[in-house]
Amino acid sequence: MKTFMLPDLGEGLPEAEIVAWHVKEGDKIKVDEPLLSVETAKAVVEVPSPFTGTVVKLHAAEGGIVETGKPLADFQIDGEDDTTPGKEAKDENSGDTGTVVGNMPTSDEVVVETAVAGGKRKRARGRVKAAPAARALAKKMGLDLASVPASGKFGQVTAEDVRQASKPGSASAPPALGEAEPLRGPRRAMAQSMSLARDQVSPCTIFDDADIHAWLRKNDITARVLRAIAAGCRAEPGLNAFYDGEAKSREMHGRVDIAMAVDTPDGLLVPVVRDVAGKDASQLRADINRIKKTTHERSVAPADMRDYTITLSNFGMMAGRYATPVVVPPTVAILATGGIRHDVVAVIGGVEVHRRIPLSLTFDHRCVTGGEACRFLAAVIADLGAEE
Repeated sequence: MKTFMLPDLGEGLPEAEIVAWHVKEGDKIKVDEPLLSVETAKAVVEVPSPFTGTVVKLHAAEGGIVETGKPLADFQIDGEDDTTPGKEAKDENSGDTGTVVGNMPTSDEVVVETAVAGGKRKRARGRVKAAPAARALAKKMGLDLASVPASGKFGQVTAEDVRQASKPGSASAPPALGEAEPLRGPRRAMAQSMSLARDQVSPCTIFDDADIHAWLRKNDITARVLRAIAAGCRAEPGLNAFYDGEAKSREMHGRVDIAMAVDTPDGLLVPVVRDVAGKDASQLRADINRIKKTTHERSVAPADMRDYTITLSNFGMMAGRYATPVVVPPTVAILATGGIRHDVVAVIGGVEVHRRIPLSLTFDHRCVTGGEACRFLAAVIADLGAEE
C-alpha cells in the first residue's frame, strides 16, 4: 500500500483546500485519471492519480485544508502484494516525496460528477456538468449545483451561472448565515500576504496626477498605464526589483512582468502580464482580455500568477482617487491608479479643464530612495502625458 501526499502545486504555497474528490474509498482508478480538485490561494487545480490501483483511504474530507506534503490518499497498487501502509508516492524523476505528480492543469474543462449539496455527495437529477471553478464557487456559496441553471457549452454550469443563482431572490440562493467562517482560497492568501507586508516592508507612498488631455479619444487606458510603468522601470530600474531583507540584497530585473490586482467575488487575485516593455498595444490588450476572462472564471494557471516584478492596482475603475497600496515582498513597488477626473488646471493665460489620472506609488523605503521613487513616477507621468 502506498500513500499519496499533497504535492507542491508549483506555487510554493503551504496548503490547499479540497474542493471535491472524484473517487471514494474502494474505487478503482488508473494513473493520470482525475483524483480530486483542490483550491489553492490562486486557482482550482485538478490533481491526477499517481497510481493504478484501488483507493483504500481518503485522509481528508471535502472542504478540508491540507498542508503540502501531508497524506491525501492510500492506494493498493495493482500487481503489488505489499500491504504495509505509509509508503509515500515518489516522483520517478527526482525521488522527492510527493512533490510533482504528472500534469496538474488549472482547468475550466467540463467535468461530469455527481451533484454536491452541503459538502456531501448525492445523486440528484442526474449528473452535473461543471468546471472546477464553478464547483468551488458553488461550494463557497452553499449552492446545490443541480439547482443552478446552466448556460455553458453542452449544458455546463459556469462560474457566472453560480453567481447569478446566488443573488437574493434567486430560487437557488442559500439562506443568509450569521456564523463566522474561516478565510479560504484568495482571501486566506491575502491575509497572509498583508501580514507579511506589515512585518517586512517599510512603506512610503507618494501621490501625483497624470494629465491625459492630449490623448486621442479611443486610447486603451489600461494598456497605456502598463506601458507607462515599463517607462518608469527604464528610468529607475531599482523599482523593478526584489529585495531580500535578511541578506540585505537587491536583485534588479531586466524584464518588466506586471501583476495586475483583480477584484473577484472570491477575493483578490494577481495574474501577471509578462514582458510588458516588449509588447505593443494590441498585444497588451490581448493579454488584458485573457487575464480578465481566466481570472473571473478562476481558470487562470498558477504559473500565470507568480514571479512578477512590480504591481499595478487600478482600483479607480470602481471608486476612489488616491490610496496607499501595499507592497508585497520580495517586490519593492506598486502603482495604483484612481478614477479619471476632469480637473481645473492652470495654463498660461487662464484655466482649462483637463482629464487626469490620479496616481499613488508605494515603495519599500528599505531599498528604494525617495529620489528614485520620484524619478520613476515622473517617467510614468511623462509617458502617460504623451499624445500617442
